[in-house]
Formats: sequence, structure tokens, C-alpha cells
Amino acid sequence: MPALQNHFKSWLQTPPASPPLGTWLMTAAPSTAEAMGHVGFDFLVVDMEHVPIEVSDMAHLLRAVGCTAAEPVIRLAWNDMVLVKRVMDAGGRTLMFPFIQTPEEAQAAVSYTRYPPEGVRGVAAVHRGSAYGQIPNYLKTANDAACVIVQLETPEAIARLPEIAAVPGVDALFVGPGDLSAAMGFIGNIGHDEVQALIAFAAKAAKAAGKPIGIVGPTPEMVQRFLGYGYDYAAIASDLGMMTGRAVEWLGGLRGAAPAPTGPIASVY
Repeated sequence: MPALQNHFKSWLQTPPASPPLGTWLMTAAPSTAEAMGHVGFDFLVVDMEHVPIEVSDMAHLLRAVGCTAAEPVIRLAWNDMVLVKRVMDAGGRTLMFPFIQTPEEAQAAVSYTRYPPEGVRGVAAVHRGSAYGQIPNYLKTANDAACVIVQLETPEAIARLPEIAAVPGVDALFVGPGDLSAAMGFIGNIGHDEVQALIAFAAKAAKAAGKPIGIVGPTPEMVQRFLGYGYDYAAIASDLGMMTGRAVEWLGGLRGAAPAPTGPIASVY
């Protein structure tokens, strides 16, 4: 019978030798998701916030990623109890909650992922999350397998990082640099010195709080900088960003024109 496991949560609890690396899935295509899983990414983020992915689409993407060694992370559209229930019943176990601003919002997020008495997740006997009822003692073990990542996307949220990190059941933090730069008045410029300073501060604050923290960057160089700040896991751009970036580069070369400029922009994150 299938076992209830969450390798991503295990990485957070016992960090591997090198930080887990992932990317965003923006194409919403199972074939692309499967291909990205096979190239060696440790995790793939299924983005339900900025991509028109519904729960049924998400299930297909999880099936595709499940054919690979990569771990799926579901970035929810919002901190919503009904959406969390449906995503988890469809097989999501590691959930990323966008725009968490307070400890109270973080606590609500955790409660949505837990069956009573620890939370308020609705109970169903047979669904994809329980391997259609074939995982032994699923209802008694699902809470422990759930992994909650909360996104900090404003200066106010980062200021409250110690309190948010202290909420029981919050497994990890994640800085959204695109929204952070916008909230700071530097939309589209995560490379701005003030934005970078706050990103570096968040890594130090998370370390002091004893909580793993992740981030996403548009280029390997930017991600390497973030890892140097002390981030524990990181995503590199997206499937769509890598595809279009390479297309622009190749077309520019064939047409004798310089590739279109690309900068440290990650507004979708």
C-alpha cells in the first residue's frame, strides 16, 4: 500500500547537504511539469495564484510531477479554508500561502490544513490525497504530513517575522521579492539596494527564529546571491520564463540583434 510521505517537509526538518532548488510552473501544462521534474529540480511550484489553474488542473500537474523525483509545492490563490480542503483532498501536501501579514493569518492557514481537533479541515473518506482510501490510517497521519509555507511579501510582514515564525505548524517562510519590491515603491526592481537589504534582513531574522526560509529569483546569479544571504531553499524563475528567455536569445542571435534586455524582475512571485 502507498505510504504517506512528504520529502519536502523532511528537507526542512533535516536540511540536505546543499539547498533544495526548484522552479515555478507557469505553463500549467502536465508535459512541461513532467519534463521539468526530470531535469533535476528538487521541487516544482504549482502556481494557483497567478496562473489560471483550478483544482482539477492541479491534480493533473501533480500526477505529472509524481512521475519524477521532484517534490510538488502548491502555491494557493489565497488563504481560504475551502480551497485548502479541496487542494489537499486532490493530493496537495506542501502548501504555500500567499500574502500572510500577521500571526493570526498564519494560524488560520495552519488550521485549514489540519483535521480536528488541531484544525478545521473537512473529513472525506476517499479521495486522491488518501490514495483513494488506500493509505492506512490516513486520517490519523495526514496532519503530520502536511507542510505549511507562509509567504512574507511586504515590509510589514517581514517586521512581524519572529511572531509569524513562532506560530505552531508553520514549517517554513518564503519571501516574495516581486511583491516586496512593489510594496517598497520599487516595482519590478528586486535588485534595488533597499529591497536587497530587506531580503538579506529576512534571512537573518529567520535564522534567529530557527525557521527555514526560501525565496525565488529570476536568474541563477540572483539566486546565488540569495543563498549567500542564508536562504535555505530557492526557486529559479519559471518554466515559462526559461522557455521565453531562451527563445528571445536564439531569435536575437539568428536575426543578428542583441537579445532583449532582462533584469531582476520577478513580479509574478
